Amino acid sequence: MSPMEISAVVITYNEERRLEEALKSLAGVVSEIVVVDCHSTDDTVKIARRFTDRVFERTWSNFADQKNFANGEALYPWVFSLDADERISPELRQEILDLREVEPEVDAFSIPRKVFYLGRWIRHSGWYPDRKLRLFRRAKALWEGEYVHERLVVDGPVGKLRGSIHHFTYQNIHEHLARINTFSDLGAQKLYAKKKKARWYHLSLLPFFRFIRAYFWKLGFLDGFSGLVISVLTGYALFIRYAKLKEIWKKGERIEPFPY
Repeated sequence: MSPMEISAVVITYNEERRLEEALKSLAGVVSEIVVVDCHSTDDTVKIARRFTDRVFERTWSNFADQKNFANGEALYPWVFSLDADERISPELRQEILDLREVEPEVDAFSIPRKVFYLGRWIRHSGWYPDRKLRLFRRAKALWEGEYVHERLVVDGPVGKLRGSIHHFTYQNIHEHLARINTFSDLGAQKLYAKKKKARWYHLSLLPFFRFIRAYFWKLGFLDGFSGLVISVLTGYALFIRYAKLKEIWKKGERIEPFPY
């Protein structure tokens, strides 16, 4: 047995198009794969069962709770959390295999994430290196966040890995806009729960400066057309989140969180 045994955990909902490649990338790197599915209506569960018999179906609550449940089903002390639209790069694969030969002195590792978008790898625009805590001691970590953009809280020292997670987040601009629409619902609801209001500068100045930050300060122009689209939609995402927040206050309606 390796000094560092790892369980990979993946949460899913209608991921038949992307899940297989994600699970293939884990082969030979981890000791088991745990998939927690939110009652998918496509072939997600069928695909998952080709790679592991540790597949669980669970009604959606929120991202953090779903991932914490998955961690609780893991059999090994270390967990690697991977999304269905992500892959372990060859460089990261080798780095983890080398790491497994000795027991690490830290309790988690941050890993850079590189996005493939509109036909190219994004190296700027605020999307890279986008480090995420994804490899961690199960007993020392907990996911937090009720709505969207969950974060992992680790009780202990954190190291850094160099190899990247490859992220295939959007096939096209249509998918990008659809995700912004969903996440802005959740983001607006989170702000509403905190009694935040949409001010004039949230709807005018901040989206513009968010574009400037991504395109110029974060060197989005070096990513070509992809960088321009990312930068514009970064500003738009902020605008639409606060526009929806203003709508909630006007109507007094609650947006119910829903997976993905």
